[in-house]
Amino acid sequence: MSSDGSMRYITISGFGGPEVMSVATGPRPTPGPNEVLIRVSAAGVNRPDVAQRQGTYPPPPGASAVLGLEVAGTIAAMGDQVSGFEIGARVCALVNGGGYAEYCTVPAGQVLPVPDGLDDVAAAAIPETLFTVWANLFQMAGLHEGQDVLVHGGSSGIGTTAIQLANAFGARVFTTAGTDAKCDACLKLGAAVAINYHQQDFVEAVKTATDGRGVDIILDMVGAAYFQRNLSALARDGCLSIIAFLSGPKAEAVNLTPIMVKRLTVTGSTMRPRTEDEKRAIRDDLLDKVWPLIAEGRVKPLIDRVFAFEDAADAHRHMEAGDHIGKIVLAYD
Repeated sequence: MSSDGSMRYITISGFGGPEVMSVATGPRPTPGPNEVLIRVSAAGVNRPDVAQRQGTYPPPPGASAVLGLEVAGTIAAMGDQVSGFEIGARVCALVNGGGYAEYCTVPAGQVLPVPDGLDDVAAAAIPETLFTVWANLFQMAGLHEGQDVLVHGGSSGIGTTAIQLANAFGARVFTTAGTDAKCDACLKLGAAVAINYHQQDFVEAVKTATDGRGVDIILDMVGAAYFQRNLSALARDGCLSIIAFLSGPKAEAVNLTPIMVKRLTVTGSTMRPRTEDEKRAIRDDLLDKVWPLIAEGRVKPLIDRVFAFEDAADAHRHMEAGDHIGKIVLAYD
């Protein structure tokens, strides 16, 4: 990393495939009054990064246009209104953008200490998934001990996190994945039932395993293609929580009757547009309720592959291939 106030970062020449990504050099960002500047040593790679590169997920107003939503590293500087942190402290953070860079600014309320026992690569793999799973599965859907939950895409970064958290809090976890190897990985993480969606209808599998009742909560990232089937798989008073639309956002010819007959709740959210106060509240919950589980080893990131910072385009290719199990991470020199 340069000592002249510059930094390297990943830029895109325009919207498109991974080939639009390259390394560029520019000035380091300066933290605002309530911000922390992190010297980045690792950054998580996530589906929203791919969507932003393709032009379908623009950064919110005021956020960096550089890709990257989660990082780990050390605090290099702080705004004059920041307290509770020290220069040089090891931290990880959910950032609003700018993670694919050697330095990144982030609101102090989105910064967390690196959990005991984790290196920076592992720490960079947890903020985005933990913020998303906690907000949607626990805060909004109200998951609690004794419930049944279905997590779609169980081998993804979100999925592997959701399986472990739901299991740690006493829920019985069902999950879907596209290969037997991915299903096996989900079972090892604590899922009670893993359904290969190429071989089984998940609705029938859920109904069989629950004696026809269905599950209490579904965490869905597929969207339109699964909407009707998700309604069928939910139990009375169940909740469908939608966090992504991998199959598209528009479901046609949907029968909404199950929502009324079974008193279902359909909810969803995206993390990036949330306010700093909302993200700080999630951060505080994670520190109180989840960080001890990570320190005990009951919840831990599953790392699929680590790429060098300069190979960010290859990391995106790997994600789009869909063969990964767990998180993809960029490591910096």
